[in-house]
Amino acid sequence: MMMKTSSLASNRKSPPLTKWMQVQQFEDRCFCWLSQQLRRPGDGALARWISRSGDGYGYLIFSLALFAVGSPLALPVLQILLLAFALELPIYWLLKNTLRRSRPYSRLPHFASLIQASDKFSFPSGHTTAAFLFATVTAAMLPALAIPVFIWAALVGLSRIALGVHYPTDILAGAALGSALAWLALSLSGAI
Repeated sequence: MMMKTSSLASNRKSPPLTKWMQVQQFEDRCFCWLSQQLRRPGDGALARWISRSGDGYGYLIFSLALFAVGSPLALPVLQILLLAFALELPIYWLLKNTLRRSRPYSRLPHFASLIQASDKFSFPSGHTTAAFLFATVTAAMLPALAIPVFIWAALVGLSRIALGVHYPTDILAGAALGSALAWLALSLSGAI
């Protein structure tokens, strides 16, 4: 009788946590492969440069450039970006500090990142969230720039994987969050 019970117990499905661990292991493998592939051009130098282009100062420079060239959209774009970032920062911070996903270099002892991030947690990617927020607002207000800004935003996300500080799902979540918050800001401002 004892054998029957133990054989029944071993035939039960794995608990959900084990399934999530399998998903995480799959993402670990995907991340390691993708990070190595993306580092090849310039051994990460290009990824560093692209990632830095997604730092906050770039958004201000773009807005000031619109004023400098006398664009009639300079003020509306700046106002929408300010609203969008005002929405993004607390939501991003809340998600990151509630979900508390460890960065790849913290989870994977055999992996060496090219940089150390300024905070401990990786989900969602803040650089990618900001880049897609900026790209979405820019594309909605200045449609001629849509293709280049979305290519740039995608490259910012990929650079974060190459540098070893984000998993692919961190990037996907950041892209979705940034785009959604941009549309919310565009809607609240009456631009769409």
